[in-house]
Amino acid sequence: MVEGSRQWHETLLLALMGYRTTVRTSVGATPYLLVYGTEAVIPTEIEITSLRIVAEAEIDDVEWVKTRLEQLSLIDEKRLAAAEAKGKFAPNWQGTFIVSRGLSNGALYLTDIEGKYVEMAINSDAVKRYYV
Repeated sequence: MVEGSRQWHETLLLALMGYRTTVRTSVGATPYLLVYGTEAVIPTEIEITSLRIVAEAEIDDVEWVKTRLEQLSLIDEKRLAAAEAKGKFAPNWQGTFIVSRGLSNGALYLTDIEGKYVEMAINSDAVKRYYV
């Protein structure tokens, strides 16, 4: 593609487009989708018509606005789904617990409200204090 290091600017836009449209496994979405709320497509694949196309095709403005608002309302839903912790980043436990025993290395053994023990030690940095 590039025959010398002085021509890197010629492929930079293509590299950025590839980076922005590649699905990240950690969030299950592309950066482009999270920013703009829709996947990047080439002009022939555009599903949402522009205002110029609406004017030329004489599509009802109300219908276009309604479709656009429906698609914009899905952006927040997609962002929340992508920000949700998945895989190894998902919490192993959550809820209200009582510290039953603390170890010298900063690990804690917890019990739940019903008195059942959590079988593994938890790092004290991952525990938040709760004041009544």
